[in-house]
Amino acid sequence: MKILLVEDSYIERHKVGGYLADWGLDYLAVGSGTEAVKLLEGAEPPNMALLDWMLPGLDGIDVCRRIRKMGTRTPYIYTVMLTAKNRKQDLLLAMEAGADDYLSKPVDPSELRARIMAGKRILELQQSLTFAATHDFLTNLLNRAEILAAVEKEFSRSGREGKPATLIMADIDHFKRINDSLGHAAGDEVLKEVARRLKVDLRPYDVVGRYGGEEFLIILPGCDLTAGARRADEVRNLVAKEPIVTPFGTASATVSMGVAVTSAVRDHSVADLLHEADVSLYAAKKNGRNRVELFSAAARQSGAGKG
Repeated sequence: MKILLVEDSYIERHKVGGYLADWGLDYLAVGSGTEAVKLLEGAEPPNMALLDWMLPGLDGIDVCRRIRKMGTRTPYIYTVMLTAKNRKQDLLLAMEAGADDYLSKPVDPSELRARIMAGKRILELQQSLTFAATHDFLTNLLNRAEILAAVEKEFSRSGREGKPATLIMADIDHFKRINDSLGHAAGDEVLKEVARRLKVDLRPYDVVGRYGGEEFLIILPGCDLTAGARRADEVRNLVAKEPIVTPFGTASATVSMGVAVTSAVRDHSVADLLHEADVSLYAAKKNGRNRVELFSAAARQSGAGKG
């Protein structure tokens, strides 16, 4: 957890910062609301903000309002207002602006630590709820809704920047046989291990999710069809390399993969891209499984797989 301390008084900033350092907390300290907003609206905002009410430029109330305007675009930022104001209407104003808690000045270190501990618990709960809502409970990959949203996002980015992106649709071969021979509990273990192998060698900005059943989607930003096919084959080999040992027996698992790439064609849509990956996956199944098949530009131009 990273804390942003916003306090214009050097003495107070040094004192409160000393408490945070003594408690082993990761923090940044700035002296104005303008500096605070730059950090809070940056690429990696802090998780918690300790805001003085009276600040040069934007005051603490203004900063609170800016934080809440960010909405769901960024992770939730827990906000504690530090203030000498103690009238009920002032405290109500702070809460209406978006503060989660407040602490009267001069700051008592025990009270400050208690506020931070409470905020940390709330942030951890919020993070766990967000993870549960966006991830598949069995494989811990993105769930269907989130992986499809990621496809939409990458498709738009690819078109905007004129850079390709590869979509891989993967399916575990003969998965029903594993369930039938070793049981569904073993099948679950195989799903979890295949999911782990699918993502273990990916780049930090590649995305993988469970599309449904034993099907997965992998998004490779910046990869054209040739590079995407090569990466798909590397991942396929990684999945098949070692048997999967479960408490219920050992299973061999392979995947078939269909590969498609975003297109500069004006009427090419996300639905088209998914369909092309699906057509290619079907070809991989039909041609013997445990293989990669591509949807080529020539196939797109001829309308292959449409309808």
